[in-house]
Formats: sequence, C-alpha cells, structure tokens
Amino acid sequence: MISTKENRETRISIRATAKQKELIARAALRSNKTISEFVLENIIEAAEALELDNADFVVSRKKYKAFLTALDESPKSIPALRKLFSEPSVLDDPQS
Repeated sequence: MISTKENRETRISIRATAKQKELIARAALRSNKTISEFVLENIIEAAEALELDNADFVVSRKKYKAFLTALDESPKSIPALRKLFSEPSVLDDPQS
C-alpha cells in the first residue's frame, strides 16, 4: 500500500457522473478520508488484487506431484466440523 506521506508527483484524472461523485464523496466522508485518499486507496487495493490473481507460482516437479497427490486423497473426517455443520446456523430461519 502506498503511504499517504510519500511525495506524490503524478496526477491521475478521471471523469465521473455527478451521481458517481456524490456516492464516492459520501463513502469517503464515512471513511474519514478525502475523495482523493479514498479513490487512491481503493484503486490501489483493486490493482493489487488483480496482480495477485495473475501471479504465477513456480514449484519443483516433486512438490507439484505431492500437491496433486494431496488433492486426490479422500477428505479427512473432522468430528468437530461435522457437528458444526449439522447444527442450525445463526443465518438459518428459526421458524423452519
């Protein structure tokens, strides 16, 4: 994440509708940030997420084979999880 104390030398200009700007301004206000801080923080997060989604991972052939073997194994039975998933959730309708 880029620090707010870094010297910012480059300007980014974008066009938005009045409604879009109002929405962004409200969100920035709720976040106690300026519109510029809010927009920059969120576009940086989105860009970093895209970069991570497109990251390549390089592993040795041996580790790759071990990974595939682990994927092919039957799932382990974990009694605590079985119990947890068999009980109603806080999101379940209490009347059903």
